[in-house]
Formats: sequence, C-alpha cells, structure tokens
Amino acid sequence: MTQTSSLVSTPITPDWQSLVRCIRREGTPRRVHHIELLLDAEIQTAVCERFGLLAGLDPFDPFYAQKRLVAVQRFLGYDYVRCGLEGMAWPLNRAEVEDTAVHKRAAGRSFVDEHRGPITTREEFERYPWPDAETASTRSLEWYSENLPEGMCIIASGGFAHFAEHLAWLPGYETLCYLLYDQRDLVKAIADRLTDIFETSLRRMLQFERAKIIWGSDDMGFRSGTLISPDDLREFVLPGHKLMAQMAHAAGRPYLLHSCGNLSAIMDDLLDDVGIDAKHSFEDTIEDVRELKGSYGRRIALLGGIDVDFLCRADEAAIRRRVRDTLEKCHPGGGYCLGTGNSVANYIPVENYLTMLDEGRRFTG
Repeated sequence: MTQTSSLVSTPITPDWQSLVRCIRREGTPRRVHHIELLLDAEIQTAVCERFGLLAGLDPFDPFYAQKRLVAVQRFLGYDYVRCGLEGMAWPLNRAEVEDTAVHKRAAGRSFVDEHRGPITTREEFERYPWPDAETASTRSLEWYSENLPEGMCIIASGGFAHFAEHLAWLPGYETLCYLLYDQRDLVKAIADRLTDIFETSLRRMLQFERAKIIWGSDDMGFRSGTLISPDDLREFVLPGHKLMAQMAHAAGRPYLLHSCGNLSAIMDDLLDDVGIDAKHSFEDTIEDVRELKGSYGRRIALLGGIDVDFLCRADEAAIRRRVRDTLEKCHPGGGYCLGTGNSVANYIPVENYLTMLDEGRRFTG
C-alpha cells in the first residue's frame, strides 16, 4: 500500500537554466538546486512504492525504464536526468559478496579485483574487447531529447571519463603500481586508448542539444592522498579530463568532476589546467564542503557535501540543522547544489535522504 508523507511536498518546478547558472556561479538562485551522481536502484524503488509514482506506467512499455526515471527525478525535485551512451561493456575481474543493506541487492555487491585485472601484459591489451563508442547506442539520449518535461535537461554522464578508475581496474590496482615502475609504456597505451574512447563518447553526446551539462566521474584518491602519485596523474589521467573540459566548453557546456578521495595535491591542476567547473564528492573526514566556499568555492561550484556516514547515522533534527547550515554558508552567490557527499547508496535510510531533500525545498535563504 502506498504511504503518504509531508516530506518533499513543497512544490518544485524544474528549471535547468537556473541550474546551469547556479553551477556557473551567476548569482544566488531563487531556490536550492539538488544534484546526485547516483540514486541506487533500491532507493528509487522504495521512493516509487512509498509515493505511488508508477501508477499508470506500463512495465512492458519499451521505454518503461526511461519513463520511470523521469517520474522519480521529477518528483524528487531534480532538474535533469543523467544519461550517456549504452552498450559500453568493460569486462573486469570482480568479486561478489552478500549485500547487508536494508534495501539489499539480491545479487549481492560487486567489487573490482584489486590484485589482477584482464590487462597485465601487452598481449592482453591487444586481446581485450574494448568498447566501441562509435557504435554504442544513443537510444535513451534520443528518447529523453524528445520526451523530457519542459524545464528538465540531460546531464551527459554514466560510464564516462573513468580515466583513473579504468587505469586501475583494467590491470588491477596492485598490478598498476608495478606497471608504473617497470612497464610505463603499457600504462601509456591504456591511457591513450581510454582517451580515444571517451573523446568519441563525448563527441557523440554533445550532438544532443538537451545535454546541457557534462559530468565526468573518476575516483582518484583515498582518505589521505591520491591513489597514484600526483605526477603520474598529471601524465596519464589529467590530460584526458582536460580534453573533456575543453570539448564541453567549446560546446558551451560546463564540465563537472566527481572524484572521491583527498585531491589536495592536484587541486591546482584541476582548477588551473584541467579547467573543471564544479567538484563533487566530499567526505567530512577529508574536507567539509562548508569550509571550502571561501577558498576554491570562489572559483568553481561545489556539489553535494552532506556526508554519507552522517546521513546514515543522524536523526531528523540533526540532518535539518546540517542542511540549513550548509545552505546558509554555500547557497549565497550560487555555485552550490545540495546533495549527499557521494551518492544515495542503498544503505542510507530513505527517511533521512528525504529529510535532506525536504529541508532543501524549505530553505528560503
């Protein structure tokens, strides 16, 4: 039975133009804009069931998934859907474990093998079934371009710009560390192939007029530093993101970067050389988004920052205080969108996630 709730009942009219102006720091928006890299499928299902969002949708409709996502995003107050090319398979070595979240995945959780991946030698590099971005499907991009509600846009993203991640996943992180010492030519070959693939991906996504924002996703760090040396990132990873930013800017779109970890050693590179327009993924144990508005928040937009661990453990009153304090510090002048510090994972209590959204809707500045 569908439950009702006063949460997220404050109406929001989607306005992608205001979202883009906010990201570009062109003045204080009239309302708070919300943004997330991911909403786990289990969270989406829980929201749909709670608020009856699937009424009238035919699960046998060939575009059911797209219509469902629009219903979820529109209801939750987002100005966009995230979408990219489809059919871009990257075979990797993985391990499966049981999912212990409340909204668990029946198939368990999947982790990339950190020891050995499918590419550890030049021969394996040549045999690897690289995805073909030139022939990948644009089916969803086409449907959203024709059917998105007025005021919503596409954020071109999803399986895109994983330069550092694929550089670690394809050989395995442990193997990559050895390759950086004794087979740098193989690391360079992988990096060059990634650049070719993502350049083609972005060129094709930019053909869609309703793709107004480009969002690259690429974890480069951990709690106290970068996963490989800053110099190696400058040689093998950052040039790819610089190309993505240049292509996005040439087409009049901002380039957002999601990257977990402590990136303090390369932040100047990201700001001055790569040219990102916004940074996403903040963890309180690394840096509190509220403390950054007066530093590099003057030069790029800050996205999210309501710490995931905090959202998992806090009560309603604490969440509302945290959101209000964050907005009071970060909303003025634009350049801030409200969201989690990483993504809406299936272990975040749905009520806590909705409370964060609700407080953002209530905020008047």
